[in-house]
Amino acid sequence: MAMQEGLRSEDLDSCFKKLMVFGAALGASPGDGGKLGGEMMADWKDIPMELLLRILTLVDDKTVIRVSGVCSGWREAICLGLTRLCLSWCKNNMNEVVLTLAPKFTRLQTLILRQDKPQLEDNAIETVASFCHDLRELDLSKSFKLTDRSLYALAHGCPNLTKLNISGCTAFSDDAVAYLTSFCKKLKSLNLCGCVRAATDRALQAIAYNCRELQTLNLGWCENVSDSGVTSLAYGCPNLRALDLCGCVLITDESVIALANRCPHLRSLGLYYCQNITDRAMYSLAQSRVRNKHGVWQSIKPPRYEDDGLMNLNISQCTALTPPAVQAVCDSFPSLHTCPGRHSLIISGCLNLTSVHCACAIYSHRAPSTIAH
Repeated sequence: MAMQEGLRSEDLDSCFKKLMVFGAALGASPGDGGKLGGEMMADWKDIPMELLLRILTLVDDKTVIRVSGVCSGWREAICLGLTRLCLSWCKNNMNEVVLTLAPKFTRLQTLILRQDKPQLEDNAIETVASFCHDLRELDLSKSFKLTDRSLYALAHGCPNLTKLNISGCTAFSDDAVAYLTSFCKKLKSLNLCGCVRAATDRALQAIAYNCRELQTLNLGWCENVSDSGVTSLAYGCPNLRALDLCGCVLITDESVIALANRCPHLRSLGLYYCQNITDRAMYSLAQSRVRNKHGVWQSIKPPRYEDDGLMNLNISQCTALTPPAVQAVCDSFPSLHTCPGRHSLIISGCLNLTSVHCACAIYSHRAPSTIAH
């Protein structure tokens, strides 16, 4: 870790040890005889606040919250200086913790509230939206109890959101998602995996219209998504880098063709179990390389020539595809690998595609003859 100017490594080590002593006996105060764990407390307030904040980057978020209760000076410094907080360690009382902390940690930019079991309720998210207006990244995955009230509150309170994960939030509607995107237009990453009611063609049309900067979108297992919604995305979000359509059983070749034609920066595409996808979609992806490069791509190149084209493609269970069409995609995008240890072209469940090989596999067979000449 690089040291800030004016802060020596030994200062950091000394203060860190001191902090651990304090943290081990929280609840003690200067009125406790001036001692804590056998050490004098005379200089406990002398730690520079910028150093305190740097020390806290080395400990877990639970410790950070406990340390903020040592004294008013530390509490003020932490509340004003902390920009990232993860509360996933709260197993039973996350809602109450959020209600307590959100009004204090008003400078948060990243808040992770991922849960193993649903705890969060709308009042907690409404409190976050009321106090944490600088929020950029928010993870609410598996928050089954949340309703549209939470998204409406975030729309008004956190308009600078760039990354939002609401995967598994099955109660959200497409109305609420459309409303959110009309205010949060800076979104670059959105995870709607499993949000069957929220991820519809209507919601995707709103996302395409409002979120022109979107780069990553997960629509896994959103069974109401069709070609209409995906085509809208392709036209409205030309900067898409990653799109997961796994389990979107309604989509056809039209979706992939639109993405191939309109999203030149696409690097990752998930089509698992999209069984309406045929060779036509694969050839469209392959031809997009030619269009983007304004010329024919040299397919047989060693790995060092790999560029930033399509790097991950999941076509597992797409049983209508044939080897020539998938091989054409492999030849066009050398970053797609079928070789051991580098699998980025996922074809499990497609036994008819076992003859497809990536560029480096072909190059390894040709390299010896090339060297001989």
